[in-house]
Amino acid sequence: MTSSGALTAYSGKKTGRSPLDKRIVKEPTSEKDIWWGPVNKPMDPEVWKINRERAVDYLNTRNRIYVVDGYAGWDEKYRIKVRVVCARAYHALFMRNMLIRPPREELEHFHPDYTIYNAGSFPANRYTEGMTSSTSVAINFAEKEMVILGTEYAGEMKKGIFTVMFYEGPIKHNILTLHSSANEGKNGDVTLFFGLSGTGKTTLSADPNRALIGDDEHCWSDRGVFNIEGGCYAKTIGLSAEKEPDIFNAIRFGSVLENVVFDQDTREVDYDDSTLTENTRCAYPIEFISNAKIPCLSNSHPSNIILLTCDARGVLPPISKLNSAQTMFHFISGYTSKMAGTEDGVLEPQATFSACFAQPFLALHPMRYAKMLADKIQEHSANAWLLNTGWVGAGFAQGGKRCPLKYTRAILDAIHSGELAQVEYENYDVFNLQVPKSCPGVPAELLNPRKAWTAGDDSFHAEVSKLGKLFLENFAKYESEATEDVVKTGPVV
Repeated sequence: MTSSGALTAYSGKKTGRSPLDKRIVKEPTSEKDIWWGPVNKPMDPEVWKINRERAVDYLNTRNRIYVVDGYAGWDEKYRIKVRVVCARAYHALFMRNMLIRPPREELEHFHPDYTIYNAGSFPANRYTEGMTSSTSVAINFAEKEMVILGTEYAGEMKKGIFTVMFYEGPIKHNILTLHSSANEGKNGDVTLFFGLSGTGKTTLSADPNRALIGDDEHCWSDRGVFNIEGGCYAKTIGLSAEKEPDIFNAIRFGSVLENVVFDQDTREVDYDDSTLTENTRCAYPIEFISNAKIPCLSNSHPSNIILLTCDARGVLPPISKLNSAQTMFHFISGYTSKMAGTEDGVLEPQATFSACFAQPFLALHPMRYAKMLADKIQEHSANAWLLNTGWVGAGFAQGGKRCPLKYTRAILDAIHSGELAQVEYENYDVFNLQVPKSCPGVPAELLNPRKAWTAGDDSFHAEVSKLGKLFLENFAKYESEATEDVVKTGPVV
């Protein structure tokens, strides 16, 4: 236990997700819908049986196992009943925090839609046909089960359920599952924040003037927006009470701190210590956030869609206003710089593209989600923005600095007040983005990367050109299914 009352736990060798070991069982009921490829590698049903039996046998030999029942999805019409069977107490507490906790009377007659068998302390047999390592994270949509072997990283369970929702939502209910955070203003206006791990979804959606609907996973239905989860899984590296008071104060009795370092005598956590991993985390129930909206759903449809990116090159503007085609282009592109610690082997920021800002978790082809998003934005007349929480003044390699959080928050305040939509804009060439000439609380010179750049014109043009080409190369694989206006809105290199 730490000085704040939170439980500390350690996931062992794996301190991040293992995307290369994710498998979907290839079976007739889902085979035609799944987006097969590097993200969703097929697993033979016979191999599934071997792994499932191995996991269940391991769990059966433990002196004590833990069973957690909960819901995924706050909207009763669309929620999924989940059962977790695991051997580690920390995994049970983690999922008790991350799922929605049913009242006691509902637990008495609880029949799960999906079951997770987490035998992560026990390795998979890497010599089984189709296996490439001793780690296996597999989902079977026909059996409605998930099996984990060879990794004790708790985030695998959370993201497994996310993949289930990416499948069940569109296929069963025609609802759009999103890797986003969401909050609601005092007037009932909802903002969605899309973004990959480390881009600021959790941090930016925690706003003292707005109620938090959720920090990571949502669905947009015909009834509005609802959170999938009952808790938050916040990054804690560099955390302080000054920078992020809501998250800092949520780390108390009932919370689980993962892979942090603390003083054995005082039990004070050193949030700056990345000895074990950059990907230190805390899982806590969403009600630990003082301004959380519970139940975590809104009957309002989003009025602002914010695509978050963390550009390590420093050439994307801190904020741009997007039209419909640009929103589609940047949603399908899902550009960011992969941040240290969120996956095995990632130690420095590197450019990456993740379709729908959620590629590792998608079950269906990205265009299916993109078309659903375009339809919803059009139907509900939402504003769309591209917000860069990455480097300004120069890139990571040229010694630039991360955009200060206070400026990013000032931009958000101007979006929510409506002020930013009213200011004068200028075109930022190559990326053809509309950039505001001014924004309350933000130095004007930071708003246009060309004017903010401090590392010389030549390096600026080189970095812009490089990133533009990377966008076009990545988008080429989606061009055949994209409309002409979306294709044309890409960078002009």
